[in-house]
Amino acid sequence: MHACVIGAGVIGVTTAWQLARQGWRVTLVDAAAEPAGGASHANGGQLSYSYVAPLAEPGVLPHLPVWLFNPASPLRFRPRLDPLQWRWCLQFLRACNGRTASATSAQLLSLSYLSRQVLHDIQRESPVDFAHARNGKLIVYRTPALLEKARAQVALQAQMGSDQQILDADQLIEREPALAPVRSRLAGAVYTPSEESGDCARFTQGLFQQMAAMDHVTLRMQTPIGQLERSGGRIRRLLTTTGESIEADQYVVAAGMGSRPLLAALGTHAPLYPLKGYSLSLPCTPDQAPAISVTDYERKTVYANLGGTLRIAAMVGIGVADHGIEADRIALVKQQASELLPRADIKQARAWAGYRPATPHGRPLIGRSRAAGNLWLNIGHGALGFTLACGSSHLLGRLMAGATPDIDPVPFQPNC
Repeated sequence: MHACVIGAGVIGVTTAWQLARQGWRVTLVDAAAEPAGGASHANGGQLSYSYVAPLAEPGVLPHLPVWLFNPASPLRFRPRLDPLQWRWCLQFLRACNGRTASATSAQLLSLSYLSRQVLHDIQRESPVDFAHARNGKLIVYRTPALLEKARAQVALQAQMGSDQQILDADQLIEREPALAPVRSRLAGAVYTPSEESGDCARFTQGLFQQMAAMDHVTLRMQTPIGQLERSGGRIRRLLTTTGESIEADQYVVAAGMGSRPLLAALGTHAPLYPLKGYSLSLPCTPDQAPAISVTDYERKTVYANLGGTLRIAAMVGIGVADHGIEADRIALVKQQASELLPRADIKQARAWAGYRPATPHGRPLIGRSRAAGNLWLNIGHGALGFTLACGSSHLLGRLMAGATPDIDPVPFQPNC
């Protein structure tokens, strides 16, 4: 059986790698020159398996007025005359309730724990050098009230198998001395010892190089995607903009935001919207950066030490339609990073911006598309693409093989 996978980000590459390991003949296609050129290129670097609460949760609603009108807010919203934007936002707001958020958290946890298992299997059987570290994670809170509120999420996730601890400020500094200069501004943290970190782009490129050595895998980069041609309820071939065609038995769309126009041409609309994020990468020494991954909860900023490179990722932009790096947003990230980690040399930071393809409810879409009998989707992972990639590809591989999946696939079933 021959599968054509569209998209060479972390989701597409892990999907192609999984299918190739299952014995499929695989063709991986992407318009970019190199893998991991989009949202996978410089993301936050956290493998946040035990803390996958969706963005759409009740606590978002009270903060929206402040976030929307505060230039220093982690959220920037630019309204547009775009029905897709308003449809996505309305669906997002409907999902901001306790019942939906709790159910989604449980579903994402099942997928994230599968992803952790699969990643560990990869590292045991076909290891990739991507600065992988099992160094734990700290969710840092500045106010006692929010730290107390975090106890409810910790209790919920404990029922689902998570091992997390509430630390006061002194315990936090004992655990992560790099935060000692700002001890007086911190109330405490949620510590999850099982969390991990790594460089998403290096992981993607490592699997890509493994596939390059496989006789039954064809890697077609710099191949501009045209459209999927459908006939009799099945995809007959993939057409490129240069007039070439690729024929396969099964097709997988894993092209991030590029998935939406491909599916729209087939008459189906994927509920994806690009959430723009920003990151900084800078060299660091052990005394300049935390050894444990850190999330600054109030500022929605993450810090990960990737083997001598500090990765700082932050911000959500909705309706920010250009791919450029907005100077005011990057300046704010630098300012806040300097306040939390005054020993880090922020002047050396390299800035990056990219789109996270997100669904309004926070669950990725994994499974057979309604548009054709031999079309499959692996899209919509938002900010959790790296965390969920291995589990998503494994789940899709089982479904495509007609095998019993390891987890319940129904919550992730595409409706497009």
